[in-house]
Amino acid sequence: MAGTLVRLAGIPVTELKGVGPRSAAALEQVEVRSLLDLLMYYPRRYLDRTKEVPLGQLRPGEEAMVLARVVSVGSRVARNRRRMVTAEVTDGQAGMRVTFFNQPWRERQLTPGTEVVLFGKLELFRGRRQMTNPVVDLVGDKTGRIIPVYPQSEKAGVQSSDVARWVAELLRRTRFDDPVPDHVRARWGLVDRRRAFHDIHAPESMRDLQEARRRLVFDELLRVQLELVQRKRELEATTVGIRHDVGGELVARFHQRLPFPLTGAQRRVITEIERDLTGPHPMHRLLQGDVGAGKTVVAVSALLVAVQGGHQGALMAPTAVLAEQHHLGIRRMLEGFTVPDTAEDGNLFASAGLDRELRVELLTNRTTAAERRRLLAELERGGIDILIGTHALIQEGVSFRALGVVVIDEQHRFGVEQRAALRAKSTAEAVPDVLVMTATPIPRTAAMTVYGDLDVSVLDELPPGRTPIVTRWARGPGAEEEVWDTVRAEVAAGRQAYVVCPLVEESDKLEVASAEETFERLAGGELRGLRLGLLHGRVGPSDKEAVMGRFRDGELDVLVATTVIEVGVDVPNATVMVILDADRFGIAQLHQLRGRVGRGEAASVCYLVGDATTAEGEQRLQAMVRTTDGFELAEVDLELRGEGTIMGERQKGRNDLRLASLRRDREWVGRAREVAFELVGDDPSLAGHPALAEELAVLLPDEDAAEFLLKS
Repeated sequence: MAGTLVRLAGIPVTELKGVGPRSAAALEQVEVRSLLDLLMYYPRRYLDRTKEVPLGQLRPGEEAMVLARVVSVGSRVARNRRRMVTAEVTDGQAGMRVTFFNQPWRERQLTPGTEVVLFGKLELFRGRRQMTNPVVDLVGDKTGRIIPVYPQSEKAGVQSSDVARWVAELLRRTRFDDPVPDHVRARWGLVDRRRAFHDIHAPESMRDLQEARRRLVFDELLRVQLELVQRKRELEATTVGIRHDVGGELVARFHQRLPFPLTGAQRRVITEIERDLTGPHPMHRLLQGDVGAGKTVVAVSALLVAVQGGHQGALMAPTAVLAEQHHLGIRRMLEGFTVPDTAEDGNLFASAGLDRELRVELLTNRTTAAERRRLLAELERGGIDILIGTHALIQEGVSFRALGVVVIDEQHRFGVEQRAALRAKSTAEAVPDVLVMTATPIPRTAAMTVYGDLDVSVLDELPPGRTPIVTRWARGPGAEEEVWDTVRAEVAAGRQAYVVCPLVEESDKLEVASAEETFERLAGGELRGLRLGLLHGRVGPSDKEAVMGRFRDGELDVLVATTVIEVGVDVPNATVMVILDADRFGIAQLHQLRGRVGRGEAASVCYLVGDATTAEGEQRLQAMVRTTDGFELAEVDLELRGEGTIMGERQKGRNDLRLASLRRDREWVGRAREVAFELVGDDPSLAGHPALAEELAVLLPDEDAAEFLLKS
């Protein structure tokens, strides 16, 4: 049968010889319903018999994977009343015993003569070789050099040997078409699709397997990039942007007034943004910048381009604390700036011969009803130049006279609909330009995959004056004493400190410090006599604002808090960050929290307190001590967590990356993106490549997820 993936997606597995209703029901439980699902049910590992270690050569304590035949099997009840199944196996040269506890069904599974792949640790028990509770894969009578081992499900009744038999039948009956142009395959040395699918399931050598995987990885990444590039081109083709004039003097005056020169990275990124702002299509750009890299200056520069051209700007932040921080900081930056007043005839900023002070206002859910009515009237009239706020900016009744540039900070904290709603707030026909920012650095490959429909700018240089932060891992009681000694010493020198805890209250389930318990303990113990404040998500808005204000004004020495201070809190006098139970936090959170100090001229220190309870936790904390480079930490995070959590940012439907890894296949992400731009060209519908266009509809997320990609 013809092997377009689209056609295989429409054929149920029951059309395959040997797959009856019972087998189909079992496959349904592992989400294999069509021949395409079966084709892409790839082996999870391979047993290379050319490099197989004979049982007789294994040493006690070694973990190994071996192919063996069951000689005998039996069961009995052990002294602790647990059912114990034992099997004797051999590889033809040596034998060993395999023991299973509380798995009585193993006796039915491991019938004499069965070929099995066992993975476990070899032990010596009373002088005999043994494995206890190893992983077992049934592979049937396999004498080939490389044996594929498929994901199994005892509950569903899906065995590796059955899958191998069905896949072999599918490959025998299918003739595969190849939608990727010959010149693309030749450029990257890729095998054709027929060979790729055959060799991923039944390779004759490990080299063949590697070549097959390369081709199928490229296919997966190409489909993702084609979808993203299509969306980008469609957006450019169907929306009218604002051709901003970047030659005005407002931005230049702002840069001249800064107390420090722009970094090279800031100048480069501002140039990239201004190039977008002068174009015919709305800007759709992601700005990545490490903690303290100067994203706010870049954002204000973009907003002022809108203002100097007679438009308005909006900045949306995820929390009231962050919105208030932005409002205070930006008002301070723009204090004394003037713009032409609005003429009485209503034309925004028409020449009236009068100037007024540039207005930066704040709108959150804390804004009173009377103040909100006044702000909204001024906003619609054009009397407010830059409006900063939370999701209150997208509530009903908020309407801009001429919204020109939208900045969304910490964009990953907003839902898709919220981001799209702000973009649609202008009463003008042209679509405003959008700059989304994140202070959580994203690995380059992930950025090209998750945010591939955006142009990406990176601030990879810190401004002068940022003091380096020393990070120490405080393990054990003695080390913790040093932490509190340092806090007291810094406070005595006129500085301030943060203490961050994972939970608000004590928890019976998690033995981790809580903010309230820690506050009480420190106030009566290690930090007795110091002025302590408490801040967490359950503190009411007015109280939260009061606590932050007191800390900012130096009326509090130590702020005990949860991660509500992760972003947006800017207190240059704070020089110590103490993170309790640090291994409970992810790398991105730890890096953000550390970035709350080191914002002034004094040297700063970050203490990671507590022992690591997992190997991954230890690696996270070691990485934090080793480097303050957020981009390096992002790569470490990707290595530790894998791309599942990152791909979750963009995926609502099925996971279209089954083989590809953003870690192992970094270079192929870039190559696939290059080819995607080449194939889409000026043809977002891919009319010149209909087979690829059909595949996208079947293999990528559904319409809801496609809409997700467009709006995100």
